[in-house]
Amino acid sequence: MTTTRTLLDKLPPAARARLLECSRPVRFAPGTRIFRQRRRADRFWIVEADRVELDVHVPGHRDAAVDTLTGGALLGCSWIVPPCLRHLGATDVRALEFDAPAVRELCADDPSVGETAFARVAATTARRLQTVRGRLLDGLALPHAPELLSHAR
Repeated sequence: MTTTRTLLDKLPPAARARLLECSRPVRFAPGTRIFRQRRRADRFWIVEADRVELDVHVPGHRDAAVDTLTGGALLGCSWIVPPCLRHLGATDVRALEFDAPAVRELCADDPSVGETAFARVAATTARRLQTVRGRLLDGLALPHAPELLSHAR
């Protein structure tokens, strides 16, 4: 089960319906840049179909892929805590887009939504940081990289 589907599934039906009222279906053509680094994060998405390649800009080099998301995944974690700046880019997806300010207001008004949303975003962020960390260590080809990873868990 993906992190974001867990977000929707963990909510009581009335809270889920209120959250979904803050969303709309969107489709991005292949190759479309959904968001850029250092831009305001005023929305987030649940990937419904296709895949999203997350990348990060590396000055002096081409952008580096850091993760691939598929159906049910949360895209855009920066929305939850202001100042809400994006740090990654993404391409190729059909998704459910959420109005982040409206969802933050809903989180403040309804503790069941707020607690669930914060928990899911934190879990998603932690998983992605571990993925990136592992890829960085793999890229460095350190002989003790598996030891470092096991100590972090």
